[in-house]
Amino acid sequence: MASAAAGPKSNYQWRLGARPQGRVKETDFEWVEASTPELADGQILVRIIYLSLDPTNRVWMEPVDTYMPMLPLGSVMRGITIGVVEASRHRSYAPGDLVQGLGGWQHYYAGDAAGWSKLPRIPGVPLTAFFGALGHIGFTAYFGLLDIGQPKAGETLVVSAAGGAVGSLAGQMGKIAGCRVVGVAGTDEKCDWIMRELGFDAAINYKTTNVGEALQRECPKGIDIDFENVGGPVMDAVLGRINIGARVVLCGLISQYNVQGPAAGPTNFVQILSKRARVQGLIVTDFASRFGEATAQIVQWMQQGKLKYRIDTVEGLRQAPAALNRLFDGANIGKLLVKVSDEPVR
Repeated sequence: MASAAAGPKSNYQWRLGARPQGRVKETDFEWVEASTPELADGQILVRIIYLSLDPTNRVWMEPVDTYMPMLPLGSVMRGITIGVVEASRHRSYAPGDLVQGLGGWQHYYAGDAAGWSKLPRIPGVPLTAFFGALGHIGFTAYFGLLDIGQPKAGETLVVSAAGGAVGSLAGQMGKIAGCRVVGVAGTDEKCDWIMRELGFDAAINYKTTNVGEALQRECPKGIDIDFENVGGPVMDAVLGRINIGARVVLCGLISQYNVQGPAAGPTNFVQILSKRARVQGLIVTDFASRFGEATAQIVQWMQQGKLKYRIDTVEGLRQAPAALNRLFDGANIGKLLVKVSDEPVR
């Protein structure tokens, strides 16, 4: 049996205190100091190092079951984390192991090891890469584009929220597949980044440009694949220009997550029928049995210089509620993380 915990630790947590109405506010949470419990057999104690902030965090706050059970009020806010095992009563984990799992918005996770996975130590690959290019972010782009989007050389791919974590990777993977890639983003800085650094063929700032007119100009052969992260008017503009047999990878609808009442559907939905397009939703855990395949390929692309990522780090767990809104303001570039504690010395 691996080592047991040395004793309880002071654990600061953000707990869900209220269902947000529109944008998330700090008052929707409760900042709580608790003690970690003694470990039972099969449990581990993980010190959280990085917390991933994702648009789906907002979905998890709603009073409904989604692809995961509803998060009860008073619970530690759900979140995907990277951490280091500090104590273990599980035979597969030992102190010092780097792990990834649903550790939540807190300094320490103490509980069952189910759902956690060890992270490999790959030479030249920093720990943040498991949120920036690997892990759920990289896997979402990989399986969403390659399995659902099924890109072919010469096709046109449009990626919304192209300056974000998933979109920036999906666009680069589209280039690797031989597509013409057009990104839609919300600032000139993001548009410049995805073109100059990531190799997108064109970029459209949806806040300063008529998206429909820009797509008409940048996609002269129409659109074969829509990697959709936004929904709303941007998605409508894309649907208006899809080709026969187009594939719509429905990864997210971030423009709708803070909307009160039912989310608006696409006004151009008739295009799905007339263009015989295929629309498929994407939940990355459906591909869990193939995560090893994706890791090997993504690491190879990174080592070859074909795939780049950017980390946007916020310091301190206390900043998490305010930082989450950066996703909806479009203030982040690349992957948004909260640094909760220091990485162990390797």
